[in-house]
Amino acid sequence: MATPEEILNEAADALRAVQEFDVNTLPREDILGAAYSFKSVVEPASELVDLFRRLPLSVLEDLPPNTLKNIIQGHAAQVIELFNQVLQFDNTKPDAHTKRSQLIAQFDNQYQVRFDALHPYISYSLHKTADFQRLTKEARDAVDDIKEKSDEILGNLNNAEEEAAQVLKEIRQVASEQGVTQQAIYFKTTADDHVIQSGKWLVATILLSILLGIYAIGSLFLHKIPYLDYEGAYNAVQITVSKILIFAVITFMLYLSARNYLSHRHNAVVNRHRQNALVTYKALIEAAEKPTADAVLLHAAACIYAPQPTGYGSSTVAESQNAQSVIELLSKPVTGSTE
Repeated sequence: MATPEEILNEAADALRAVQEFDVNTLPREDILGAAYSFKSVVEPASELVDLFRRLPLSVLEDLPPNTLKNIIQGHAAQVIELFNQVLQFDNTKPDAHTKRSQLIAQFDNQYQVRFDALHPYISYSLHKTADFQRLTKEARDAVDDIKEKSDEILGNLNNAEEEAAQVLKEIRQVASEQGVTQQAIYFKTTADDHVIQSGKWLVATILLSILLGIYAIGSLFLHKIPYLDYEGAYNAVQITVSKILIFAVITFMLYLSARNYLSHRHNAVVNRHRQNALVTYKALIEAAEKPTADAVLLHAAACIYAPQPTGYGSSTVAESQNAQSVIELLSKPVTGSTE
């Protein structure tokens, strides 16, 4: 004995076979010829197929097994059998003309018979498909599902927006840091130039020191040169003054060369210190807390921008006063913020 599930599947297969049947295959005029074709049954066959199509497969789940087997499957099987008889018709048999007429005549009352049997279930299917309460519930569930998904999508968009804002902030921060730290290249270039210049003046200082030593030693033997004797007071004064002047000039050049060397070395160290301060001040500020960060920024700015003694001339006092005034100027915003 077949189970309810098997009966449901058989009824669904039979109903589906009628709903999917192509009535254009019934005429068979190319095989049977115009005299024996079934062109006239295409219209009633189409009405039958449309009638069965009005009964959706989803309704079968609500019908009892006896109805499925005796009504749905039975009528669908009979219609398919009638269609198969037309498709299998052989016009070479002796009673072909009579058989054809009988088959065509069967189509005349097929629609009425099938309609009387199926219309209660078609009406039920219309009621089910038009169940507004169920449709309302399904619509509400669909709206809730859409709302849930939209909330999820909106949450993902908000998270993505926050992440994008954070990334943009980091990019701007990195760009700002790069923009600041890249300026340190100017101090580096200046420091390297001072190192080169100090090397040149170091060489000049060494050469002048050697020259001064040679002259000091050589001056001890100048009196042995025939034309540089000390006979007479006039010659002695001239030779002595000349030796003193030459010694003074060489000594002054040695002093000037040594001072230039020290000045360039000093400026090289100062610019290197400014470079390091400009590169590392950001890390110091991030490690410090308010108002310590302001103090760190103040000292870094003073180290970078305050004038430093150059080693030339006697402007040490003035430059120190200028540096102090710059620091006082920079300290005003910090003092105001702390208050």
